[in-house]
Amino acid sequence: MSRRAFKVISFGLALIGAPIAAIAQAAAPPVASTPFDYYVMTLSWAPGFCDLGGQDTSSPECAAGSGDGFVVHGLWPDNDYRPNPEACQGQDASPADLADEHGLYPNDSLAAYEYRKHGTCTGLSAHDYFATVRNVRQRLAIPAILQAPHQPLHLSPGDIEQAFMAANANLHPDNMAVTCSNGELIDVRFCIAKDLSSYAICRKVARHSCQRGSIAVAPVR
Repeated sequence: MSRRAFKVISFGLALIGAPIAAIAQAAAPPVASTPFDYYVMTLSWAPGFCDLGGQDTSSPECAAGSGDGFVVHGLWPDNDYRPNPEACQGQDASPADLADEHGLYPNDSLAAYEYRKHGTCTGLSAHDYFATVRNVRQRLAIPAILQAPHQPLHLSPGDIEQAFMAANANLHPDNMAVTCSNGELIDVRFCIAKDLSSYAICRKVARHSCQRGSIAVAPVR
């Protein structure tokens, strides 16, 4: 039996489609109006991004002393079998929209790009899209071991999955993927139902999880 199959059985069928952890007293943003199957929330591991070329972009998470670990890369509408929607018709995020989301993404340029490429395909205004990104991000707990390591870690992708599943009720392997490049952690991706009510089963995403036996988790800067 494969490692992934064993984990699916171990965590049980009761987890499939179970509600994502709620945020107390937080009003849910509007539901996307366009056709797609689920969202993919991608949290980039900033030290890995910086090691593999991000340092050259002068992005603030790569600055010495930033202390950044997982940062929001994007919230993407995705489909199981159809092409993923990208760069749909719509207005760009305004300066007011970007001021409102400030601090959600590593920088406002990324926020503007992500809304243009992905947010426009949800049918949501930039304000409502960023509210959705914030809502989803606030629901995801970062495991203690991955919050701000100051020494390099060497973990298997399965270890990272297990840590996130332990920190987030109702999350299981068919809802996520751990990605790597050159033996380093790059990001962790979570599939969320379009109405934000639960994690989504997304085998297309999950099967692209890193297959290395061990990967380096670079320390925060």
